[in-house]
Amino acid sequence: MPQAGVLLGGLLLAVSPFAAFAQDSAAVPKRMAYVPFGPSIMGIDKDPANTTSSGESASLYQRRMSMPWSKQAFHDEGPAHWVILDGYFIDKYEVSNSDYGKFMKEKGHPGPAYWDDPRLNKPNQPVVGVNWFDAKAYCEYQGKRLPTEAEWERAARGPEGLKYPWGNELDPGKANYGKNHEATLPVDSMPEAASPYGLHHMAGNVFEWVEDWYDPDYYRKTPHPVNTQGPLKPIWIGGTGTYVDRLTVGAKRVIRGGSWIAAESSITTTHRFWNHPANNSYGVGLGFRCAKTASSAINDKLRTATIEAMKSMGVEKWQEAKTHLATALELDPHNTELQQMQAIVQGKLQ
Repeated sequence: MPQAGVLLGGLLLAVSPFAAFAQDSAAVPKRMAYVPFGPSIMGIDKDPANTTSSGESASLYQRRMSMPWSKQAFHDEGPAHWVILDGYFIDKYEVSNSDYGKFMKEKGHPGPAYWDDPRLNKPNQPVVGVNWFDAKAYCEYQGKRLPTEAEWERAARGPEGLKYPWGNELDPGKANYGKNHEATLPVDSMPEAASPYGLHHMAGNVFEWVEDWYDPDYYRKTPHPVNTQGPLKPIWIGGTGTYVDRLTVGAKRVIRGGSWIAAESSITTTHRFWNHPANNSYGVGLGFRCAKTASSAINDKLRTATIEAMKSMGVEKWQEAKTHLATALELDPHNTELQQMQAIVQGKLQ
């Protein structure tokens, strides 16, 4: 974790207990979770392609098997860097066949690939075989949008920056990947593997489309840390000289989370992969969930609850909060949320 992440860690942990407060609020849309305003770590410094999930050195075969098609993407998960995101809502579950079917019926939207596949078309299984435009259209139909890549990762990792949604150790029983099940699982299954914000199947089951264009070097270009949106323009991803070039060459959108047919290396919270937005070539393992920008009112409620909790912790915690806020404001001096919190903390220490 970068130094900024260590310094901000106390503030993250101070806020995190109040996620439950926000989840219970009537302002949170049904079947969505609230992810509060604040800083978090995105990406990872250690090259995951050179080690196995247990931390041991990977063999040449293991590295080759876990390597994305594009050689440019080999190191695309780093470096680790901090981001500060406004509060937002995100679906607790992947979009189901049942929900997508209602959208198809009401809007006359064409059915996805594999809609008639008996392995994959049960009502509570995630819809698969959708391209980026299908996913975007559905989210807009719901009055929502696709999450940004930064929002998706924060919702998966939680305030402590976990390697997997449930913790930092691989538990094969908590994710549907590598064909360890015969097909996708119901969207509300495996509650024991939910992320800290209560999201199901953020590891495995289906890859999930996000809003961002894919750039394997984007993390190295020092992206703007506040409400990170991803690259403004797509880059061209070259071919591999194989039959899949017809499907993969060109500008790409990011997909996240791994799938029931994908390798173990794909289910970490930092793993990045990509697909052409008009392509559903990972069809049997490609779906999505939606997000929504939160109103300022719920952010205000959470900030108030956090401040009250800090008051109850005493002056020592106020001093600690002051230190973390000062560091955050050095990084983002014009952030009004941080300025307001700093003023309150200063008042309590006088």
